[in-house]
Amino acid sequence: MKLQVNWVEMDTQATEIHSEQPATEAQAAEAPEPSQPARRPISGWRLWTRDLLFSAAASVLIITFLYQPVRVEGTSMLPRLVDQDRLFINKFVYHFEAIERGDVVVFHYPRNPQVSYIKRIIAVPGDSFRIDRGQVFVNGKAVSEPYVPEEYRDSRSYEAIVVPPDQYFVLGDHRSIASDSRDFGPVKRDLIYGKATFVYWPKQDVGVVR
Repeated sequence: MKLQVNWVEMDTQATEIHSEQPATEAQAAEAPEPSQPARRPISGWRLWTRDLLFSAAASVLIITFLYQPVRVEGTSMLPRLVDQDRLFINKFVYHFEAIERGDVVVFHYPRNPQVSYIKRIIAVPGDSFRIDRGQVFVNGKAVSEPYVPEEYRDSRSYEAIVVPPDQYFVLGDHRSIASDSRDFGPVKRDLIYGKATFVYWPKQDVGVVR
């Protein structure tokens, strides 16, 4: 809410009226009209304070309702996300656009909704999916995964499935240690509540999440 204060200065010079006799119509017509009260402009520091308060309130609303700060616990998303990294997740983006392969998402763990997991979307509803000795295949094509360094790969396989409607297959980038859809199956859409967007701390990890 914007608040604006206007200072009003009253005119102290009243029109002079003689008390000996009433003024004639001509005299009344010639009498000067009272001057309008002058408005004092808002000082610079008041404008600065008002704008600062408005900006702070808008920032709180954005962080509270659009973005949420979270902390990473664990190493299943190495090398991009490190244990104890702080990042923002966008909680509203999936109300306006579809979840896509490659998105890093936060969701309620299917076996315990009180716990949140962060993983990468590998396959979306309707995709055929399998893993052959560590190589991921989606819709019959081998998937290039530059976010998984060679030292983080494993040789696990996963039998071919078609991802069910409103469900998503997620994997951790650190394949050799991650607990993901290979263990608990595809994640239902209503369990996914945010997209990882930006690491803000520590400074060596600051940047967009890709």
